[in-house]
Amino acid sequence: MNIQDFLHPAPRRNEMSRRAMLRAAGCGFGMMGLGSVLAEAQAQAATQGGVLIDPLAPKAPHFPARAKRVIFLFMHGGPSSIDTLDPKPYLDANDGKPLPIKQPLTFAAKTGGLMKSPWKFKNCGQSGLPMSDLFPLIRENADDMCVVRSLVGEGVDHGAALLQTFTGTFTFTRPSMGSWALYGLGTENRNLPGYITIKPALSHGGAKNWSSGFLPGSVQGTAIGHAGMQVSEIQKQPIEYLMNQGLNREQQRYELDMIQAINRKHQELWKQDDDLETRIQSFEMAFRMQAEAAKVFDVSGESEATKKLYGLDDPKTADFGWQCLLARRLAEADVRFIQCTHSYKWDQHSDLFNKHNENAAEVDKPIAGLLKDLKARGLLKDTLVIWSGEFGRTPISESGNGRDHNPYGYSIWMAGGGTKAGFAYGATDELGYHAAENRMHIHDYHATVLALMGLDHLKLTYRNSGRDFRLTDTAGTVHEGIFA
Repeated sequence: MNIQDFLHPAPRRNEMSRRAMLRAAGCGFGMMGLGSVLAEAQAQAATQGGVLIDPLAPKAPHFPARAKRVIFLFMHGGPSSIDTLDPKPYLDANDGKPLPIKQPLTFAAKTGGLMKSPWKFKNCGQSGLPMSDLFPLIRENADDMCVVRSLVGEGVDHGAALLQTFTGTFTFTRPSMGSWALYGLGTENRNLPGYITIKPALSHGGAKNWSSGFLPGSVQGTAIGHAGMQVSEIQKQPIEYLMNQGLNREQQRYELDMIQAINRKHQELWKQDDDLETRIQSFEMAFRMQAEAAKVFDVSGESEATKKLYGLDDPKTADFGWQCLLARRLAEADVRFIQCTHSYKWDQHSDLFNKHNENAAEVDKPIAGLLKDLKARGLLKDTLVIWSGEFGRTPISESGNGRDHNPYGYSIWMAGGGTKAGFAYGATDELGYHAAENRMHIHDYHATVLALMGLDHLKLTYRNSGRDFRLTDTAGTVHEGIFA
């Protein structure tokens, strides 16, 4: 059977599409407008000689990279910085007193007085980094961690804050940080997606938080399940429709070749079609993934000691433990950008002490295990691990025993990937409300992460709607103070 038999000839003149008609119209006003659009698309899609770029092909960084890949551990809901990474003696001394400054915009309508942390802090490791009793196992890795205490965003609600954390803005739909990284660097492993998000939240922006936006569709994130699914459900089929139950591999290859030949013929006829190019690449990726993805997602071959290290033997830690173990396996397989989500649990407007304790108990052992495992395997040096929520929480109480949202000054931590180890960067005011030293806006944070990956945020651009866009929009400063 000849595949060419299935290909339709080019449309006759009287079957010409609107787009083809405009292209053939020569000097018509329609062609003038269309020509501008096509020229813009061609500038993005062509290289020397007009050969189409493969958006996933490995690319050289702008300068030597410190980190080859990122593992982003996202704590959905907003953990409290002043109860985890940023101790405030002022709150201990003034518990219950009124807020001594003008209160900034908050999410809650009613808030109370100052509230001290119910947890004790300890200076950890040789570096003496202070961390609270919430994370007794993570803080054993203090000498490998770089704590940033001065992050700043604008979103006081979860939806806006998540979108800004992941895409740099909450005003418009934009490409996510992982998509920008993949667009800038490509991927070393063509048998797996270059950007994977494990159990992402479907709320507060949902798929927009791992979207490719106006970038090529092939650099969007691939979701492994979602936050509402049990690990046992996801393990049956980590990526939906990945496995073909009806055809063997040879039959699938033949079917795919036939479909791709038709797609390519259509592409030759109509030139630029980003959606079609994305579809063509996704078909090929899906076929290649069937062999390798099954191996990577199957953690059953890990030793019992490794499973225990991540907490897979305990129902309390098994879920996030599986995410972290899978993240390590994906990092070993050269996946460029990996996200794990603990969702949606950290939003303690009330009952802070009990709920934060429960949340921390679910992630403390898995994250500590991940850091130790990456270091033991020699992966931590070129893997940037980031731990963050979408914002922190206020130094004033809400509902008597909770805290409201605070995007004005909060803490995250990084480890590996060329960051300073055992180091605290930046500071909030004595209340823990506003960033006061080395203020790192989310645009700065994004610029800094890209720089650690060898990308200049000013040069990593994509032309869309007549102008060059970048992750950091028109802002962003690289904070080299956290570089080792």
